Amino acid sequence: MIGRIAGAVLSKVPPEILVDVAGVGYELEVPMSTFYELPAVGEKTVLLVHMVVREDAQLLYGFSSEIERQLFRQLLKVNGVGAKVALAILSSMSSQEFMLTMERKDVASLIRIPGVGKKTAERLIVELQDKLKPGSLLPAASSDTQGATDEETGGGSGARLQDNRSQAIDALVALGYKPAESTRLVDAAVKQVTSQAVVETIIKAALRSTVSVTTKAGA
Repeated sequence: MIGRIAGAVLSKVPPEILVDVAGVGYELEVPMSTFYELPAVGEKTVLLVHMVVREDAQLLYGFSSEIERQLFRQLLKVNGVGAKVALAILSSMSSQEFMLTMERKDVASLIRIPGVGKKTAERLIVELQDKLKPGSLLPAASSDTQGATDEETGGGSGARLQDNRSQAIDALVALGYKPAESTRLVDAAVKQVTSQAVVETIIKAALRSTVSVTTKAGA
């Protein structure tokens, strides 16, 4: 089983990446929290890996911290939660935020995540609230960190922003959001960022808006 990968980033199309390890390209899916922290294409990265072996495929999921990988594995143990939903959860809120959501039994925040209905949200709380409390997993840096790519130099044109907008919409759709909702979230995020904003920044703003809306609604 593959537990760790170190190599050069060949491509980044959220939530999928391609990493070159000694001439072999490994395709991985990563939560957006990890994607934000990836270096530029061509630079080296180190990721912890969870490997899923199926009859028709061998799938790799990459994480920037052990706490994220542990949380991903705990999520997979919950009935009705597959890898896609687990990635959506980790992409929509940080590990600490998710554990606080469990502690507060905050169903409203959970059902805003694509693929999580009320029954699944309630099942997550029942099965994980005693296992996942702030500080219960291995110590690690918060996954809610500012990526090194928040600002980009050179040519922040309107055309570039529109291209990044399209990529951001595709990323949200890949995470499970409906096309119309993805477009709405990204368009709202684009209004909050500069014309030089990269894809990661737009996606982060879009996902953060879903959390803030839920928080205000539950206040």
